[in-house]
This record gives sequence, structure tokens and C-alpha cells, in this order.
Amino acid sequence: MDIRTSIAAETYAKARSAAAPEPQPSGPGLAQMAESFADALAQGEQTAIAAMSGRADPHALVQALAASQMAIETAVTVRDKVVEAYQEILRMPV
Repeated sequence: MDIRTSIAAETYAKARSAAAPEPQPSGPGLAQMAESFADALAQGEQTAIAAMSGRADPHALVQALAASQMAIETAVTVRDKVVEAYQEILRMPV
């Protein structure tokens, strides 16, 4: 192995480690947000079923429907932002 090959290998190793992604701080992950979304919808369904059978008051039903609507609107907004970012990446010149 000559000196140029050795230098090239060292330079490549340094560049590769510099380009490696850094670990992100852990926060509320996508899985946790999806679980929260599913819980909000399930709670809304349970309250609606209870209201139809006379076990819940109409006020609780309205609150559950509002919470479900907010969860759906949030999920749609996040989805739209992800699609917009993906489309922006596709428009980038290579």
C-alpha cells in the first residue's frame, strides 16, 4: 500500500464520519403521536356509542366530537406538510 492510498483512505474515513447523521434528542415520536391520535378517536367513538344508548349526556358527546375533529385536523395538517416537504425534495436539482 503506498502513501497516497493510505492518505486517501484516512481522508475518506474522516469525511464519512463527519457526514454521519447525529442522533436526534428523543421527544414525542411519530409512533407516540399516532397512538395519541388513535386514542382520541377511540374515546370519541365510545362516547358516541354511550350517548346513543343514553349512558352519556349530550355535552360529553359534543366535547368528544370536538376532540376527534381537532385530532383529525392535526393529522391532516401534518400529512400535508410531509407531502409538501417531499414534493420540495423532488424538485431539488441533483
